[in-house]
Amino acid sequence: MADLSVDLGFCALKNPVITASGTFGYGEEFAPFFDLDILGALVLKGIYKNARPGNPPPRLYETPAGLLNSIGLAGPGAVKLQAIIRRLAVKTGTPIIVNVCGQDDQEFLEVAEIFAAMPEVAMLELNISCPNVKQGGACPAQDDKHTYRLVKRVKEHINKPLIVKLSPNAADIVAVARSAQEAGADALSLVNTFLGLAVDIQARRPVFANTLAGLSGPAIKPLALRLVWEVCRQVQIPVIGMGGITSGLDVLEYILVGAAAVQIGTINFCEPAAAVRILAELEQEMEKLHINNLSEFRGKLAI
Repeated sequence: MADLSVDLGFCALKNPVITASGTFGYGEEFAPFFDLDILGALVLKGIYKNARPGNPPPRLYETPAGLLNSIGLAGPGAVKLQAIIRRLAVKTGTPIIVNVCGQDDQEFLEVAEIFAAMPEVAMLELNISCPNVKQGGACPAQDDKHTYRLVKRVKEHINKPLIVKLSPNAADIVAVARSAQEAGADALSLVNTFLGLAVDIQARRPVFANTLAGLSGPAIKPLALRLVWEVCRQVQIPVIGMGGITSGLDVLEYILVGAAAVQIGTINFCEPAAAVRILAELEQEMEKLHINNLSEFRGKLAI
């Protein structure tokens, strides 16, 4: 049988399939659909220090090959999430990753410190790339200097591995990736959603209150794959790729361009147990292609 294990250097995963933040709730919601222990890791929905109601509806808008969302990072706040994590850790041994959010650099740090102190949390994902909080999609990951300052500050105050989640909307994502690495990031995850626009013809207005929203799903895979390929060639830390993954072959494409692991997202909404199928397909495809382990295949794209 093919070896699906992944060594990130700071954490060993049984396989490369991780569920993406914002698409898998807080883990508990998916326990009725499959055994969470099959996952490489799971990322919880992004969390701020205090509870947030999120954006007004509508929050979702389907496109022919994807999904626009403007959720606004609604959540219960750090204290309630701590209780959820403690319950979740009893149910599964799969590494739990907390997606850390903040209105400013100080809140990012405070939230990171809260969850870095929890033994149930394996690592943190610093969400500096969500485009739905501010009008126009502004976020720290659009600026390499801001990224450096924020990542360095957080890394200096925590003792857990730190993944930094990057934005495809940055003018130069490679420059941002390098800054995150120089500031001490242990890994990168990319990409978050692409900025998009949906309009209501009848009302002659944008569908979303924030005007712009984040596009995910199969439509973005070629774009995301290119950005992962570009970043993997320029950094030395592990890269976790995401964007439009719906099959085992998609996983292999990301590994081929250099990703150490992947996150699956939008597919979880329409197929809650997608991870089970994708893992089975990944193993089957590796056997067909005579790939014994992922390390021998990773980054072997011939140009």
